[in-house]
Amino acid sequence: MYPRIGECDETYGGNNINYGIPQAAASTPSSSYSMRPYLRTQQEWSTHLFHCLDDPAICFVTCCCPCITFGHIAEIVNKGNPTLTGRACLYSCNYRSKMRAQFDLPEAPCMDCLVHFCCETCALSQEYRQLRNLGFDLSIGWEANMERQRQGITVAPQILAAS
Repeated sequence: MYPRIGECDETYGGNNINYGIPQAAASTPSSSYSMRPYLRTQQEWSTHLFHCLDDPAICFVTCCCPCITFGHIAEIVNKGNPTLTGRACLYSCNYRSKMRAQFDLPEAPCMDCLVHFCCETCALSQEYRQLRNLGFDLSIGWEANMERQRQGITVAPQILAAS
């Protein structure tokens, strides 16, 4: 059903890349670039799932009251819109999925729901660290983060033409 390894290889700039194009089609110059797929690179998580103790304060807060950490994460992921209240562990995996989609992160080490159901504290701590490493201060909320970002934007100086 699928081609064997090496049966559909192409060479671009010295790199041997398999795109699933038969050798006969790959040899014609006009088809070699028109059939090239869009290659997209995915970001990586800035910290590992089990590096909770890299930030002991967040780990402690998340262990004692995960709803606080989840609330900070949900406010940033929802861009300031109100979130649900109650049992965060029941729907926190949905916010991990939203966050991964927003920041193009891989679903690792396994499915989002499994990560949250098996290790809620580690998952929330990793998400908190990820947002912090992206430049968000989760303790001040969405609006204050946007205000800080607006203040940090500088305008390029105008170039005056010499007369």
